[in-house]
Amino acid sequence: MLSPADYALWLVGSLLEAIALVCAIRARAFKRYFTLVFYLAASFALGIGRYWILTHFGYASHQYLYFFYYSDALLTICLYFTLMGLYSHVFRDLGASKYVRLGGMLLLAGTALISYAMVANSDAKGYLVTRAIVELSQNLYFVGMLLTYVLWGAMMKSKENRTRLMQLVLALGVYFSAYAASYALRNLHWQWDVWRFVVHLMSDWLPVAWAYTFLKVPEDARLATARLVPHR
Repeated sequence: MLSPADYALWLVGSLLEAIALVCAIRARAFKRYFTLVFYLAASFALGIGRYWILTHFGYASHQYLYFFYYSDALLTICLYFTLMGLYSHVFRDLGASKYVRLGGMLLLAGTALISYAMVANSDAKGYLVTRAIVELSQNLYFVGMLLTYVLWGAMMKSKENRTRLMQLVLALGVYFSAYAASYALRNLHWQWDVWRFVVHLMSDWLPVAWAYTFLKVPEDARLATARLVPHR
């Protein structure tokens, strides 16, 4: 059974996602950051769906279990496409955005095939599709974390100074890293009753960071870069 604290954290998370969505729309970011706005809208809608199924069928029901894992996989894929959208912003000036999209689709397909193969070759083959979906979610968090580091390195190499874009990427990198660490600890059978509250807080980090970015950082803001002055 979920405690009142779980319900409170759930409500706060949904409220923060709604606020971030409003901030993004208010900043007229719907077209420029479509995948990001779509992810926030999908996360908010699926959160409401999870709550409805929870109240009608219960926390331990098969309906809630299936809906949770499948919706989590869907949100992870949406977040992956959000990362690919940020890649396109960085590589657009180089004329390589279409190659980024193609590479992203191939990497997603490869991750899905590897996830299915890992489950199919394991001893536990019950509920094969569901286990493959769960494995895909875990693997995408690790892939997303690595790709975010690669993107940040490319931004530093190209001296990218668009403040809003940099903060969006940094927030996503922290989120991917936190969830990748969470799954790694779970795979090590590390148990801690308070950990579910930590996971809730990690989930709240992303909408808070994005809401702040859209609310406080203009699209045309640029980060001042250091200039090398020749020594005389």
